[in-house]
Amino acid sequence: MKAMLLSQPGVPLVWSELADPRPDEHQVLIRVSACGVCRTDLHLIDGELPDPKLPVVPGHEIVGEVVATGTLVERFKPGDQVGVPWLGWTCGTCGYCKTGRENLCDRARFTGYHIDGGYAELTVADERYCFPLEGHRQAEAAPLLCAGLIGYRAWKLAGDAQRLGIYGFGAAAHIVAQLAVHSGQEVYAFTRKGDTVAQAFARQLGAVWAGDSTSTPPVRLDAALIFAPAGDLIPAALRVVTKGAAVVCAGIHMSDIPSFPYTLLWGERVLRSVANLTRADAAAFLPLANRVPVKTHTVVYPMTHANEALADLRAGRISGAAVLVPPGA
Repeated sequence: MKAMLLSQPGVPLVWSELADPRPDEHQVLIRVSACGVCRTDLHLIDGELPDPKLPVVPGHEIVGEVVATGTLVERFKPGDQVGVPWLGWTCGTCGYCKTGRENLCDRARFTGYHIDGGYAELTVADERYCFPLEGHRQAEAAPLLCAGLIGYRAWKLAGDAQRLGIYGFGAAAHIVAQLAVHSGQEVYAFTRKGDTVAQAFARQLGAVWAGDSTSTPPVRLDAALIFAPAGDLIPAALRVVTKGAAVVCAGIHMSDIPSFPYTLLWGERVLRSVANLTRADAAAFLPLANRVPVKTHTVVYPMTHANEALADLRAGRISGAAVLVPPGA
């Protein structure tokens, strides 16, 4: 098979010939139809995530067709359409796993980081961490597998907020905005300074206000979600939320948080992070995405142009989500 391979952080991915993967007894072999491009992929490629498997095939928003199964696989059969997310394996025996917090498992392994991912023609995945995707279109479904799932988890952790701020209006934000508007919440979108395209996109999706991250919204907010990996957004968000509000940081990596006065946190404001996802999140979110229905806005690139897609994501040139499609898909 062919795949985009990362040999070491800081260098471009290379379209490489690799041996076809073979599923073990609990895995399915998947022919990739599409794979989303996530900001976490940038953190991996830029060397901001510790101890990756190297060389590694990135990509953890995978949509594809099962073409073969391991001998003990029970949930899927050849021909099934499945999605594969960031969380690729957990031990199942630790205190976190046993209490419904598998996203915190210390031995967890992640797709496209510890396990070869979806920037490839073929991939294998543990059947326990694959989700059926009947009813979802291929390229449009890919962003749901991380941007959607992480966004959903962050949105739920923000609580019942009538006025919701979203910092960083990219792939996750454009999905969460649709969930929030569908639920009757007011969305306030914060973008990079001068990014009028993203601000217009937010308004198109139902945001009642959009401005740059240094702006003050016209009202105090009941919660804020931070998807941009910029630590200085935390005090900025705390300044504009009301007492008792939650500020939820939804990225796997963030630049250092500057010091800020305790008065910004006082008043029972809550600052928390989101770590990964659980299968329960997928069981709740994917049917909800169908009911809303969430319409992902995708920019499709040939898989061989993955470096171009990553550069466009880094530069903020993508409205919605980038998706890679392998040759012949």
